[in-house]
Amino acid sequence: MMLSAGKYRGLSRLADSGGRFKMVAADQRPPIENPIREKRGGTAPWEDVAAFKRMLVEELQDHASAMLLDPHYAYPASARILDPRRGLILTLEDSVFDETPGGRLSRAISDWSVEKIKRAGGDAVKVLAWYRPDAAKGVIRHQQDFVKRIGDTCAKFDVPFVLELLVYPLARDAEKTSEYIEMRTKRADDVLESVETFAAPEYGVDLYKLESPIPGSEVPGVGNPGWEEVQKLYDEMGQLARVPWVMLSAGASMAAFKNVISHAYRAGASGYLAGRAIWSDAFRAFPDWDAIRRGLRQEAIPYMRDLNALTDKEARPWHCHPLYGDGGASIEHPDATFRVHYAGFGAA
Repeated sequence: MMLSAGKYRGLSRLADSGGRFKMVAADQRPPIENPIREKRGGTAPWEDVAAFKRMLVEELQDHASAMLLDPHYAYPASARILDPRRGLILTLEDSVFDETPGGRLSRAISDWSVEKIKRAGGDAVKVLAWYRPDAAKGVIRHQQDFVKRIGDTCAKFDVPFVLELLVYPLARDAEKTSEYIEMRTKRADDVLESVETFAAPEYGVDLYKLESPIPGSEVPGVGNPGWEEVQKLYDEMGQLARVPWVMLSAGASMAAFKNVISHAYRAGASGYLAGRAIWSDAFRAFPDWDAIRRGLRQEAIPYMRDLNALTDKEARPWHCHPLYGDGGASIEHPDATFRVHYAGFGAA
């Protein structure tokens, strides 16, 4: 399969020289704002959130192939220190979603768009879509339309579309929360059906950011007791994902996330896009900035080195995904006719 030039270049920018994704998420909003509110007596000053995210960029980007940032805090606070050798993903979805009796409705950040992400220098657009296959029909339709519109616009501006899918509790579920935490009672079938749905070509997804089909704390890790049955779920997820995919950490512990990616890499994942598994332990020291920085240097960075070594050894290079055939990924019309066939903005 051939890729448009912009999508090929964007995906290449997100990966290391070997084609593996080692990406740090610093776009989280409630998981950072809420602990700061607790410590600050009910408010989360922009300066505090932005300072932490800037520190994440300062300390972690040298060990990452790309950084995922938000336009509220992380990007404006760290634009001057971003390493141009690293890929840049900018998030599009609002952290505030509409909680309805039939399920969650996602929306884009106000005054923000795929076009602005492209113009700001983003190498890819990331969107988190809450999804339950058993939600109300209107909710399912809204979420599918939301994703499709973004996929269409990413095609228009020739920028890669990174889709993150998360299942969540419905009103009827015993585990009811609006927090950005992994659903402990999630069903593997809900995760797998969600992946299968959005793998359809009409959604335009170029790279999946996927959650574990079972809670991260329950993943044994390859080679440990019971790993074969869990591996079957990861293998099925890898087969359902039509495009290259990476694992998200969903707030898992460092040890649990290493178990998760051991299964994912065996199933064909091309790397990780993780946040809290890497930096949440250090963040617990807030507002002691020196202690946070020590935690990043003494715990997060060594952990990333371990993840990266495992990624180098076991992850599949994205351009070798079966989607692209035996020859691997390539741009469309890689010959003298390229400029004739390559479409400009608005031609998609």
